[in-house]
Amino acid sequence: MSGHSTFEPQNGFVKWMERRLPIISLSYNSFGTYPVPKNLNYFWTFGGILAICLVIQIITGIVLVMHYTPHTSMAFASVEHIMRDVNWGWLMRYMHANGASMFFIAVYIHIFRGLYYGSYKEPREVVWILGVVIFLLMMATGFMGYVLPWGQMSFWGATVITNLFSAFPVVGDPIVQLLWGGFSVDNPTLNRFFSLHYLLPFMLAAVVGLHIWAFHVVGNNNPTGIEPKDSQDMVPFTPYYTVKDLFAIVMFLIFFAWMMFMVPNFMGHPDNYIPADSLVTPAHIVPEWYFLPFYAILRAIPDKLGGVLAMFGAIAVLFVLPWLDTSKVRSMSYRPLGKQFFWIFVIVCLGLGYLGAKPAEGGYVLASRILTVYYFAYFLVILPLLGKIEKPKPLPASINEAVLAKHGKSAPADAKA
Repeated sequence: MSGHSTFEPQNGFVKWMERRLPIISLSYNSFGTYPVPKNLNYFWTFGGILAICLVIQIITGIVLVMHYTPHTSMAFASVEHIMRDVNWGWLMRYMHANGASMFFIAVYIHIFRGLYYGSYKEPREVVWILGVVIFLLMMATGFMGYVLPWGQMSFWGATVITNLFSAFPVVGDPIVQLLWGGFSVDNPTLNRFFSLHYLLPFMLAAVVGLHIWAFHVVGNNNPTGIEPKDSQDMVPFTPYYTVKDLFAIVMFLIFFAWMMFMVPNFMGHPDNYIPADSLVTPAHIVPEWYFLPFYAILRAIPDKLGGVLAMFGAIAVLFVLPWLDTSKVRSMSYRPLGKQFFWIFVIVCLGLGYLGAKPAEGGYVLASRILTVYYFAYFLVILPLLGKIEKPKPLPASINEAVLAKHGKSAPADAKA
């Protein structure tokens, strides 16, 4: 997709470096002259936003590790020490804690954009699968990080979630004991989670590199869902999309700053400001907000093993999505029925997030079951059937034609030929 390199070294040092390690030409070809469809909208800027979020999380995490103590008797106090005594410690901690929420806000928008515009379809299956792997690593990292402050919700969240593995026959109990480092959530558990929480972001960065490499091979998808046909459909990444990405990143960082300075604890739980106590169970144990849809699916199934399988299945189904959607048209913009079912799916996901924060009783459980059925039906029934019965709208002949039509113009005769 990137084609033959057009980079020409301009001075002696660059020429010397290019003969030994052509990293400058790699950057130039990947982020300079790399051709991208000319009709990408602002939803495509969330890839760059996610990269910024990852960098923020790694940098602030490294600083926090310098002052954090991974021991059950000192972890909570060390977090308070960071907040009260370390220079700018409060800023680093709030940036890291709210950065996790910003990371998940951006990744959910990124995922829904991919679902709407069919970015998982051939030839981008590997790009999509790597994206799901990134999502899984984010969830694992986020969960382990939530345990580290060693407050009430940290302790009991770790107890409840790790206990889920005990539902698996034969291997369940050994897995739980391996995670705990013993027979209950205690100091070995905290040490394991601290170690993995520090390691996983670097694994995440490596998979992000593969993700970027993969879509540079097959090229970007675009809102029309049709492949570029000639140079009129494309523009260089720089300056057109570097400026667009920078503007979106600045806007996102302004929102991030507002959250961090004005409502830093809005996404947190007040019980996590109480030191962990194994003898006092909170009235209502809930994970962080970005796990709530899957937590609602878990509780919607009355059987423990069934609930665990449904929760993991809700993510696993994303891996096979490229082969479940049978439609030849990528973008929901040209699929009238598909668009309606997609927006119902978005509402269902938001509803599951709301229900995951509510007690597992009465109407909340019934509503969770109904929404869980639709969640799986969307992937396993609706998308496979829609591809066979839906009549899509006519696709434009090219990306250029779609852009001109959007602005009330028509393509030149020679461009149509």
